[in-house]
Amino acid sequence: MFRSLGVVNYRLWFAGALVSNVGTWMQRTAQDWVVLTELTDHDAVAVGITMALQFGPQLLLLPISGLIADRVDRRRLLMITQSAMGLLALGLGLIMVLGVAELWQVYAFALGLGVVSAIDAPARQAFVSELVTERSIPNAVALNSASFNGARLIGPALAGVLIAAIGSGWVFLLNVATFVAMLVALKAMHIKNLQPSQRAPRERGQIRAGFRYVGSRPDIVVILVIVFIIGTFGLNFTIFTATMATVEFGQGSSTYGALSSILAVGSVTGALLAARRDRPRMAVVIFSSLAFGLACLTAAVMPTLWSFAFSLVVVGLCSMTLLTSANAYVQTTSTPALRGRVMAVYMAILAGGTPVGAPLVGWVSNTFGPRWALGVAAAAGIIAGAIALTWMYVSRHLRLRFDRDATAHFSLRYDGDRRDDDQRGNPRAEVSPAAAAAEVSAATVARG
Repeated sequence: MFRSLGVVNYRLWFAGALVSNVGTWMQRTAQDWVVLTELTDHDAVAVGITMALQFGPQLLLLPISGLIADRVDRRRLLMITQSAMGLLALGLGLIMVLGVAELWQVYAFALGLGVVSAIDAPARQAFVSELVTERSIPNAVALNSASFNGARLIGPALAGVLIAAIGSGWVFLLNVATFVAMLVALKAMHIKNLQPSQRAPRERGQIRAGFRYVGSRPDIVVILVIVFIIGTFGLNFTIFTATMATVEFGQGSSTYGALSSILAVGSVTGALLAARRDRPRMAVVIFSSLAFGLACLTAAVMPTLWSFAFSLVVVGLCSMTLLTSANAYVQTTSTPALRGRVMAVYMAILAGGTPVGAPLVGWVSNTFGPRWALGVAAAAGIIAGAIALTWMYVSRHLRLRFDRDATAHFSLRYDGDRRDDDQRGNPRAEVSPAAAAAEVSAATVARG
C-alpha cells in the first residue's frame, strides 16, 4: 500500500503536498464560507460562481497547459506556480483582514487562482511519473489522493474553528505558509534520481497530436465522459455540505467544516484501497460511478445531521475510488511523451464542467432545497455508469458468463484490460467474480 514512500523524492513530495493540501482545504473552506455568509445572505449561486471562476480556466487553457507540462522542466514549473498561488492567498488574506473585501474581489482572486491552477494541475499530475518507476505510478497516484483527502480531514475542520476564533482573513494568511513547505520539498529533491521523461518536440501540431491521441483511445474517452458528468453535477461537495449544514440543519461554520472532514474519511479510505491494487481497471471506474450515485441518493434522504454525516463517508469512498482509478488508468495507459497533454484533457474535463454544474446545482439548492441538489449528483453517477456499461456491452467488451459447475457462477471480463496487459507486458488475467466484487465493493449480478 505504501511502497512509493520507499523512494526519497516521493517521500519529499508526499510530505510537502500534505502540508500544502491542508492549507488549500483551509482556504477553500474559508473562501466559500465568506461568500456564503459574509458577502451574501446564504446565496448558493454565488458560491457556485466562485467555484466556476476557480475551475473554469482549466477548460479554457487546455490547449496550452498540457503542452507546457510536456515541454518544460516540470519541477521548475511547479515551483513557479506554487509561488504564484501563495501570493494570491496573501492578497486575499490581506483584503479580508483589512475589512475591505467585496464579492467581486473574491471573484477576481478565484479567477486568478484558477488560471495558475490550470497550468499547475497537468504538470503536477504528470510529475508523479518522474518520482517513481512506471510500475509504481498507480500506487503513487493513489497515495497522492490519500494525501489530498487526508488533508481534507484536517483543513476544513481547522478552518471552521479558526474562522470562529480569529476570522476568515487569517485563514488565508496561514495558507501562505503552507506553500513554503511544497517549495522546500521541490527544492530538496535529488534531481539525478528523477525518472527520465520525454519532452514534446518544438514543432507545429503538438497540441493537435494530444487531442488526436485521446480521440484514438475509446476507453479513455469513456472515462472522460464519466468524469465529466460526475465532475460537473456530482462533485460540488462544497455546495452540498454548506447548504445542508446551514439551511437544512441550521448549524454554523464548525459543523460545515466537520462535515467536510467526515466526507474526507471515506475519501481517504477509497484512496488507500486503490493504492493496494496492482493496476487500475475500467470495471472499477464504472461500478464506482454507479455506487456514487446510489450513495448520494441515500445522503439526500437522511433525516438527521448524524445520519447525513454517516452517509457522507460512503459518498467520499465511492467518489475517491472512482477518481483515483480513473486518474491512474489514464496515466498508466497513455504514451509517456503525451502524458502531460492527456492529463491536461483529463483535468480540464474533471474541472471544466464546474462553470456549468456549480451554478446550476446552486440554483437547484436555492429553489428546491439542498436535498434536491444531492439528487442531481445521484442522477449524474447513475447516468454516467449506465452510459459506460452500454458502451462496454455494445462494443462487446463486457461479458457475463454463467458456469453451472463452478462455485462462483459469474465472471466479468473487460477485453480492454486484456489489451492493456499486452501493451504493458503484463500477463493476461481474467477478472474472477470474487475479485470483481472485491474491487467494485460488491456488485450483485442477477441470474439469467
